[in-house]
Amino acid sequence: MSRRFDLICLGRAAVDLYGDQVGGRLEDMRSFSKYLGGSPANTAVGLARLGLRAAMLTRVGDEHNGRFVRESLAAEGVDVSQVRTDPARLTALVFLGIQDRDTFPLIFYRANCADMGLCAGDIDPAVIADAGALLVSGTHLSQPGTRAACDAAIAAARAAGTRIVLDIDYRPVLWNLTAPGLGEQRYVESAEVSAVLQAVVPQCDLVVGTEEEIHIAGGSTTTIDALRRLRALTDATLVMKRGAAGCVVFDGAIPGGIDDGLQDAGFPIEVFNVLGAGDAFMAGFLRGWLVGEPLERSSRWGNACGALVVSRHGCAPAMPSWTELQHFLTHGVTTPRLREDEQLEHVHRATTRRADPPELLVLAIDHRAQLERLAGSGDAAARRIRHFKRLVDAAAQQVAVQRPGAGLIVDSGYGEALLPALHRRGWWIARAVEQPGSRPLRFEAPDLALELRQWPTGQVAKCLLLHHPDDDAALRAQQVERLAALQRVCIAEGRAWLLEVMAPRDSVVDALTTVASLAQLYDAGLRPDWWKLPAPSAAAWSAIVDLIGQRDPFCRGVLLLGNEADEAALARQFHEAAPHALCRGFAIGRSVFGPAARAWFADEMSDDAVVDDVARRYARLISHWDAARHPAPERSVA
Repeated sequence: MSRRFDLICLGRAAVDLYGDQVGGRLEDMRSFSKYLGGSPANTAVGLARLGLRAAMLTRVGDEHNGRFVRESLAAEGVDVSQVRTDPARLTALVFLGIQDRDTFPLIFYRANCADMGLCAGDIDPAVIADAGALLVSGTHLSQPGTRAACDAAIAAARAAGTRIVLDIDYRPVLWNLTAPGLGEQRYVESAEVSAVLQAVVPQCDLVVGTEEEIHIAGGSTTTIDALRRLRALTDATLVMKRGAAGCVVFDGAIPGGIDDGLQDAGFPIEVFNVLGAGDAFMAGFLRGWLVGEPLERSSRWGNACGALVVSRHGCAPAMPSWTELQHFLTHGVTTPRLREDEQLEHVHRATTRRADPPELLVLAIDHRAQLERLAGSGDAAARRIRHFKRLVDAAAQQVAVQRPGAGLIVDSGYGEALLPALHRRGWWIARAVEQPGSRPLRFEAPDLALELRQWPTGQVAKCLLLHHPDDDAALRAQQVERLAALQRVCIAEGRAWLLEVMAPRDSVVDALTTVASLAQLYDAGLRPDWWKLPAPSAAAWSAIVDLIGQRDPFCRGVLLLGNEADEAALARQFHEAAPHALCRGFAIGRSVFGPAARAWFADEMSDDAVVDDVARRYARLISHWDAARHPAPERSVA
């Protein structure tokens, strides 16, 4: 029987605030990175990234953090139809830090939190029946209300033949067994907790936990005795996570010793951050177990996912994709510090980034020097430029406010006032970082890293590079060094970057000049998410597609720039680009607003006329793109 979901994850969903400073106490942290968190939520993200259909069953608050959790899950492909909004409770928070290789402090802010408001009434048996498996997190067995929700979900699963997975997920502080400040403590003996877990274990098909979690579930600090107690209660497959040593699986009778179980060794890597590694293991193991892979393969996938996450900052964002997992299994450990494997990290970043619209119809209004030549200098001129950009934005809204893929490229000076409304609109946004016309390249911000850290998530860093393949070696090295710095900052920030490449106006170019430029930049280790290029010839298109496919098959694509071409030329260029899926659209400016700018700054055109003229040109540009990429089917002649 076909079911809608492979797995429903029931339990914690929170906001993780990870300390950015590594190597100090949590008391010493100055800044934090915000991620999706909560063990079942992490596992749901991990499973979705590995290509299975995951859903989340939880509650979030009716506030900003709750919306962040819901949107983050949905963006990863996790179904959120069973994420309830609790009007009276706040979404949980967790503060986490990386102090040293053995110390990972964390503080749970979960008093009366939203996900602990989950109740039996939140469980829809029809939804549970539409899943291949249900994962229950042990934390949600710690309170009567959430335990009743777990019981209801388990009953619905058993009635529907949905398999049941228990992630023991034992945090003594969440069972009120330690002081609130001891969130990192992993084990406190408790007969009460053991009894609760042992009441659930007989109903499960798979039970997963660390050695300490096996102890609490089995009611013994002697591991083999704890395993035998669990086996007496259930025929479920028992999986014991052993950290750096990998895992051991027991699918039948418990043998004489732990090492006589089905073992899979860990990977020889440096541990950077243990937090989230168990959730990654669970996702990797379930990727095999849910679809009937042998336990040996499921274990290998679980250990590989755990190794990847234990080497990174964060939990949910560190989860590997299916492509990344296969890359790692194929190429193995190239360096114990996996986060320093540039190719592996590129695959991770490229295959886990948020999806863009399939095509982009971008109006570029990041021009500064060109408008300054029209407006002059001084405060009055600056005000006029800012006002003109507002008129262009108004025209863009008029044309494409509901059009998927609409977007703007703006600058952080004259166009800064447009950014908040653009962000609320949900448009694709790129922001220029280069000093106009600089060669060698220079950035406008004195501190690029600080500047980009202040941008909202999702905004793309755009950089124009004036480059020719015959450039002097010293000039080329200087420009590449600055682009490499931009790339490093964008990677650290989880931000996409777009590289616009144009030959200087006084240089000699031919059909393959752009191809040669791109090859040089790839040779230098640059891999922008996007390229913005002059329209290539037919021959150059094939060469560009082949080059990018070989050097970076994960590139998001090419956007065509206008270079002040007229409408007829742009229409022709769109038709030449249409056969190439790598061309994802256009980012064109002066071809659209140039005539209006010249007239308006000369006081020959009103504001309303600017909006009308720019809107008309932008709309016609989109219609030419649609005609090229999405031609109407030919009608048959009767």
